[in-house]
Amino acid sequence: MTTSRPAFSNLVKDLRAGKFVLTGELEPEKVTSLDEVLESARAMKPYVVAANVTDNPLAYAYMNSLIPSWKVQEEVGLETVYQMTIRDRNRLAIVSDVLAAQYLGIKNILTLSGDHTVLGDNKQAASVYDLDSAQFTYLLHKMIDEGVDLAGNEIHGKIEINVGIAANPNAKPLMPEVLKVGRKTKLGADFIQTQTMFDIEKTKEFLKEMDKYKCPVLVGVFPLKGYGIADFFDKFIPGVSVPPDLLADMKKAKAEPDKARRKEKYDEVNLDFFGPFIKEIKQTTNAAGIHVMAVLYERILEPLLENL
Repeated sequence: MTTSRPAFSNLVKDLRAGKFVLTGELEPEKVTSLDEVLESARAMKPYVVAANVTDNPLAYAYMNSLIPSWKVQEEVGLETVYQMTIRDRNRLAIVSDVLAAQYLGIKNILTLSGDHTVLGDNKQAASVYDLDSAQFTYLLHKMIDEGVDLAGNEIHGKIEINVGIAANPNAKPLMPEVLKVGRKTKLGADFIQTQTMFDIEKTKEFLKEMDKYKCPVLVGVFPLKGYGIADFFDKFIPGVSVPPDLLADMKKAKAEPDKARRKEKYDEVNLDFFGPFIKEIKQTTNAAGIHVMAVLYERILEPLLENL
């Protein structure tokens, strides 16, 4: 089964127009104010067509991502990608949240399994997983394209949302991941965003495998704001490791005693690594764009993307 769903969002319109698309990322944390998220959205707006809003990443209990997704669109005018995990919702909650997202004018949903709760800050929490990520994608197909839920219950009114899926090109072995992603594209995906990538050859191998599914892929990159983030990412993010040379360069930058100069060195390290990486992806692959996960590091966007 494949769908010929309309392009409801600016993101999908640009992808289908053949543009090399850039998306960003916002992360509402354990807060009751959205001031920081809105400030980040304003800073990245000139460079991206849409920004993902994370949903309890690493199984940390943060602000629900729906309200920030709506607030960014309303106050900043930047389109959002509302991330939703099946770890925290059964099918009833998914349907409820999708209906609410439609009412609020959300135009993109990214379907995610979500990291297991044992990785998070409430390790005793029970994971839901009523559906898997492929079934979630299929549920959205039923709601958007057929106007019913999984049980066949009618939805009163149209849902005009485009659907994204996640992929991990770092998976070992790779082929099971390729097949899983392929299955989800056939169940009604409009675009793919990958996990953070550091290895250009792995990225190219994955993109080559994706060609047969004819679904646009945005390659994830994660500029490292500081050595502490780089070290945490390397040690604790499942399925991803920071290249030793990059980690060493970040550690050298950390040793700079002057704070302003230290920030400059961090920027230099990121530009030296990710600048050529992004340029090669654009020039030598069929990638549809880049998903830049520069949370609270928006200052890197202009120099990083100026050559694109």
